Amino acid sequence: QVQLVESGGGLVQAGGSLRLSCTASGTIFGRSVMGWYRQAPGRQRELVATATSGGMTNYADSVKGRFTISRDNAKNTVYLQMNSLKPEDTAVYYCYINQYTGVSWGQGTQVTVSS
Repeated sequence: QVQLVESGGGLVQAGGSLRLSCTASGTIFGRSVMGWYRQAPGRQRELVATATSGGMTNYADSVKGRFTISRDNAKNTVYLQMNSLKPEDTAVYYCYINQYTGVSWGQGTQVTVSS
């Protein structure tokens, strides 16, 4: 079983920055994908960014050039650096880990960007 704990959300003005962190604990295997989804009110959950244990990353078009995902495999932690934030980035951000045993999710952290 895997537990994910997120931190770093909050309220920021448009153009500002936030850094999200997510640490996994429990049974963690060497190969995995960690990443972030987000869900705004009334909208479906959408992919934001992913990072493999081998260092490959992927981003939604809406965040390319503004967000950077990174991970520390030794700490089982994934980060999301969010710059140039826009009001449309407002959402609950969920961390996840995908291993061969399945997918686990964090509880979510609120990010609110004011205009």
